[in-house]
Amino acid sequence: MNTAKISLKHINKLAIPALISGISEPILSLTDAAIIGNIDINATESLAAVGIVTTFLSMLIWVLGQTRSAISAIVSQYLGADQLSKVKNLPAQAMFIITSLSVLIIAITYPLAGQIFKLYNASDLILTYSIDYYHIRVFGFPFTLFTIAVFGTFRGLQNTYHPMLIAITGAVANIVLDVVLVYGVEGLFPAMHIKGAAYASVLAQVIMAILSVYYILKKTDIPLLVKFPFNKEINRFILMIVNLFIRTIALNVALYFGTSYATKYGTTYIAAYTIAINLWFLGAFLIDGYASAGNILSGKLFGAKAYKTLIDLSNQLIKYGIVVGVVMGLIGVLFYYPIGSIFTDDKAVLKEFYEVFWIILAMQPLCALAFIFDGVFKGLGKMEYLRNVLLFSTLLVFIPVILVTDYLDYKLYGIFIAFTLWIVARGLPLIIKFRKTFIPLIKNT
Repeated sequence: MNTAKISLKHINKLAIPALISGISEPILSLTDAAIIGNIDINATESLAAVGIVTTFLSMLIWVLGQTRSAISAIVSQYLGADQLSKVKNLPAQAMFIITSLSVLIIAITYPLAGQIFKLYNASDLILTYSIDYYHIRVFGFPFTLFTIAVFGTFRGLQNTYHPMLIAITGAVANIVLDVVLVYGVEGLFPAMHIKGAAYASVLAQVIMAILSVYYILKKTDIPLLVKFPFNKEINRFILMIVNLFIRTIALNVALYFGTSYATKYGTTYIAAYTIAINLWFLGAFLIDGYASAGNILSGKLFGAKAYKTLIDLSNQLIKYGIVVGVVMGLIGVLFYYPIGSIFTDDKAVLKEFYEVFWIILAMQPLCALAFIFDGVFKGLGKMEYLRNVLLFSTLLVFIPVILVTDYLDYKLYGIFIAFTLWIVARGLPLIIKFRKTFIPLIKNT
């Protein structure tokens, strides 16, 4: 492959479509939150329920959705080594494994929804709404995981354009369906409120899965028919998934603690936290465009042994990521108060949200560095190190900090201070490890 310095134009060609496609899942949740937060009946309780369920579903999606990173890493490395034909049957096998697991998870969690959301300190009307929302929304889970696996295949092939088209269609469909199903259509059918939001999300996920099948068959020569025996890389794929599974469990322990403590502080706090954390997720997925470019290009460069170009790529990604993070923070400052009013008109909720929103905005450049190097290490297939970093940052940084801030009664301040230090503990070790690994390889070649 061409190992010349990778230009900003080339990075943006991958990053911008990946950025757009990456926000599909948080857009689904944000749309639900914005529309539910403005209904006429029990809006605050409904918003809190959406926040709790979204946190749990995000955990499931992030745990099993790591298929995308594993597929992308293997496919991109074989592409870089000009040996793609050796792994053409791997994506279909991976999709089969992951969607089968999703069906099993539905069977286990569906009857246990009440017990699950009690662990998030949900009770009374919030608990009822959480169960109602989950019992519908969970059926979109297999379709989401299938779509994510297809996105991983496209990324491995250095293609982020078609996933972008799929994501845009899904997001638009979800917005339209949310308005129609939540508020109802006079003379046709009544408003479905929180259940309508859940149905809208599921239908949008089904649409995205159908488009994924269409584009992977039409635009690539990767088959979707599962054939056995398993590809020789399936063991490596599974090992990556296991390491990413442990890593993502550690990540979601932090999210669980955040949601659980916010719920403990009261309905107003969990509603404010729901708005804040979903905006944080949106920021993370926006930055994920450059993280995806790092994932896609680092795998290909690593497969081609183009170490100098790999270092150059990392330096550029650091610069671009910080710029994106700063720009997002400034946009948030500019629209600080209008953003909150999109989601609710409850003055008590807005007061708590505005008091911590500035922390989320200040975190954005730090998040950019952490997420970009997450992507780079996933492209390199270094999932074991990613696992260890998340275990360290969650168990030895986030949990001790949130326990102390809870004792000091900092409430939402404490939660987001813990998230900020957690991000620092995630990003810094990755940057140090990357440079220590690859700078000597340049000198020795």
